[in-house]
Amino acid sequence: MSMDKYMDKSLELELSSGYDLVCGTDEAGRGPLCGPVVAAACILPRDYDLPYLNDSKKLSEKRREELYKLISHTAEWAVGSASPREIDELNILNASQLAMRRAVDSLDRTPQLVLIDGNVSRGFETATKTVVGGDRLCPSIAAASIIAKVTRDRLMKRLADDYPTLGLASHKGYPTKAHYAALREYIAENGELPEIYRVSFLRKFTLWQD
Repeated sequence: MSMDKYMDKSLELELSSGYDLVCGTDEAGRGPLCGPVVAAACILPRDYDLPYLNDSKKLSEKRREELYKLISHTAEWAVGSASPREIDELNILNASQLAMRRAVDSLDRTPQLVLIDGNVSRGFETATKTVVGGDRLCPSIAAASIIAKVTRDRLMKRLADDYPTLGLASHKGYPTKAHYAALREYIAENGELPEIYRVSFLRKFTLWQD
């Protein structure tokens, strides 16, 4: 197997030694101005075959969609999310942790160990280990990152139908110049901020508050 094609399993095997049922979890959508933060939890079988598995951010949209289909038929997985209001109330870090806990809790089986992308673990009822850069180092976390990213992107495309002038299908809610321009125009026409936005992310964006 080429290391360019298959992700190295060695770190995950080392971290999960002594545990029979291990899942990886990761989130998508910490940076956008609007929409939920979405997390996924994935349990990969020992004999999985997922070529080109990697951090979702390093993959093209086409490759992510292909891997999403493979993971969906290969892994045990679940998703969880935290809403824009929960993000405003809790802050994005705590909301991301909440989304990951919800994803793990939604699995059909309870894992003995949860591998978490990053360096923070809060409120999980099972044993956890954090892995900085885990989405490019641990296959189960990488798989979770892809499920989370594709799930959220699809959600943003659906929201684009409700808010056709905001360009959500293209920028997915991230803070681009085009997004800010479209949001200013929307507020000028409608007089209010759409409910899908994270108010705490718009403290320097004053037009809608004036």
